[in-house]
Amino acid sequence: MDWAVIALLAAVALPFATAAAIFALGEARTTARSAVNVVGAAGTAVAVLACAASAWQGRAGGPLASAGIGLLDIGFGFEADMLGAVFAVVAGVLWLVTTVYAIAYMSHSPDRARFFGFFSICVGSAIGIALSENLITFFVFYEMLTLATYPLVVHSGTPAALRGGRTYLMYALPAGAALALGVVWLHVLAGPVSFVPGGALPLGLAATHPVQLTAIFALLMLGLGVKAALFPLHGWLPAAMVAPAPVSSLLHAVAVVKAGVFGIARVVLEVYGPDAALLGLTLPLAALAAFTIVFGSVRALAQDDLKKRLAFSTVAQLSYIVLGVALASPLAIAAGIAHLAHHAALKITMFFTAGVVAEEVGAYRVSELDGLGRRMPVTMAAFSVAALGIVGIPPAAGFASKWLLGTGALDAGAGWVVAVLAASTLLNAAYFFPIIHRAWFRAPRAEWATGPDPGRAEADLRMVVPLVLTALAGLAMGVLAGAALSPARWALFVAVMEAM
Repeated sequence: MDWAVIALLAAVALPFATAAAIFALGEARTTARSAVNVVGAAGTAVAVLACAASAWQGRAGGPLASAGIGLLDIGFGFEADMLGAVFAVVAGVLWLVTTVYAIAYMSHSPDRARFFGFFSICVGSAIGIALSENLITFFVFYEMLTLATYPLVVHSGTPAALRGGRTYLMYALPAGAALALGVVWLHVLAGPVSFVPGGALPLGLAATHPVQLTAIFALLMLGLGVKAALFPLHGWLPAAMVAPAPVSSLLHAVAVVKAGVFGIARVVLEVYGPDAALLGLTLPLAALAAFTIVFGSVRALAQDDLKKRLAFSTVAQLSYIVLGVALASPLAIAAGIAHLAHHAALKITMFFTAGVVAEEVGAYRVSELDGLGRRMPVTMAAFSVAALGIVGIPPAAGFASKWLLGTGALDAGAGWVVAVLAASTLLNAAYFFPIIHRAWFRAPRAEWATGPDPGRAEADLRMVVPLVLTALAGLAMGVLAGAALSPARWALFVAVMEAM
């Protein structure tokens, strides 16, 4: 067994081993539990980076690290490919950052063993999704992620949290049933389906079974569209904002929503391939993604609650990824894949900030943020960098995503997408610039000068340092977009492979 296979297995297994150790330690052994958290997350980050190194070595068509078992005629396996490595690295590396943040954020909360245990299972499920070699393995981890997320959404046990959890399950469980039906139907029709750049459907199947393949595609998009927050399947996401800030970060940047858009990318690019366009499936998907971009942005404008504004922003931003994949030109595909990483770094910064602001000064609404830049300058500087990046102001990563997507749309003959991007950018500015203006250009609220600790400018460094690091990462991904191993360049390599 070579190092690449060891890294592949470790990347999937370590989060689950971490969860088992956390549950075994229980609630009382706080120091040991925190140490296990950090060591497990750090080991996973190293493992996913090793998987990415293995995928890079195999990008020219060489053998990829893989491992699996056969069960009847159903294969259950993992593979470190270029596309999967993007999501695995996002999940694994940001888990480490989020763990440090969460240890501080949850330091006075009850039931931390349960929280961190299920948190680890969620990340392990996301990495399992990323590194799945076939559709059956993907489905198993996808549903595992659904179930493991519920205890995190309802963690506080308040009536609002329980309502949010019920809403989440109302969307997620029927979606899981639709996904299961689609996966089984496709398996019966086409046999075992592995993920293959350029599509895995048998030659000629689209010509002989177009109606069945169209129905299967609709089921798969329904199952994946809930986590991807495509309209009208997005309603669970704002409702889940009652969860603690680290969970919101997990939902919006690390695991759950990215699993949905990543799954759509796998199905469109590596299951259906060119047959998706041949069957006329990509244009409706692109149109739905474009509508969701505008819809989510308009809804974000109306939200005074900071986390809900960020949630509707996520609804819009996820559809950049779906739109890029659906347009199917190499540059558009690259834009979508790159935005998976770009949005993760930028949005997790913003949710970290929302958690810090709520804990430190008790502010939950946009209208309560006046002068916060003077009270917490480092925190709000990081938030401002992330917000400008989402808007698309160069040189942050969001600009690189939008530039690639617009160029790819023109290359695909879909000039209308440029108008969608322009409208989205204006709406992004309309709901983020007022936050920046309030924070930096209005007088601070009087109670902040007389609070319990008015002399402390920032929150616990274990919360501030992670959000600064993710903001810097979001900036660096834009500044270094042309570098060989940047998400944008990596995504271009993936897109060329998918288009071959």
